[in-house]
Amino acid sequence: MLPEASMGRATPNGDMRECIEHCLDCNKICIETAMQHCLEAGGPHVKPEHFRLMVTCADICRTAADFMLAESEFHVRLCALCAEVCEACAESCRDIGGMDECAIACERCATSCSAMGATGRPLQTEPLLTHPKHRNS
Repeated sequence: MLPEASMGRATPNGDMRECIEHCLDCNKICIETAMQHCLEAGGPHVKPEHFRLMVTCADICRTAADFMLAESEFHVRLCALCAEVCEACAESCRDIGGMDECAIACERCATSCSAMGATGRPLQTEPLLTHPKHRNS
């Protein structure tokens, strides 16, 4: 179970606790679907782009939950990226078909992570060394 003390203070109504649960659920369902359903179904289910996306989605969901549990200052930006990956995974699962449970878990996680990530600053998209703050004038 999740620690009681800090989860409610992230947002007024405990959204962080729910987001952690959705991330952990998505992680579990993506791994189970990839390893049990996709590997056995074959065909488009195991095409590298789709299979990598499922594993990547599972990984980022677990990492986002870990960041929130650790109360990392970076959880907000990671949650925004997690939402993007979950949306892509849900779309891929729906396009291929037969993975409704995974698509639903990804969509639920994307919604929670989007809300969690909405309060943060945008993700840095250019390399650190070329960022204006780090350039010599």
